Amino acid sequence: MSDNQFLKVKDFILELGYHITREDAEDAVFVISDEESGINNLVIGVSDPLVIIEQYIFTIKQESFDLYKSLLRKNRDIIHGAFALDDSGKKVLFRDTLQLENLDLNELEGSINSLALLLSEYSDELLSFTHN
Repeated sequence: MSDNQFLKVKDFILELGYHITREDAEDAVFVISDEESGINNLVIGVSDPLVIIEQYIFTIKQESFDLYKSLLRKNRDIIHGAFALDDSGKKVLFRDTLQLENLDLNELEGSINSLALLLSEYSDELLSFTHN
């Protein structure tokens, strides 16, 4: 990955008005937040040929068929990205991957906006999952 690609993504993040809370050029990672839209510690990794976007949503306290069924149904409605599980199978994440080579401002904005919309529309259900 070139420094230019990393800087391109950084410029897009800043142009979109997001606050970079952490930046690691060596690992090509940004962490951004925007309290108004519910974005909190959204990790944006730049790893040629992809930009990987992930945000931790909640930890599964008790596995249930209904929980997984609900998440999979909601995946169908998400414009960009999807719910995913981490390697432990206990943490639910929002995850999206974009092609770095053709990445433009609108594409990155659409992905982040998709997460913000998901968090606003589905917040009650997500909160209920954390209490189980």
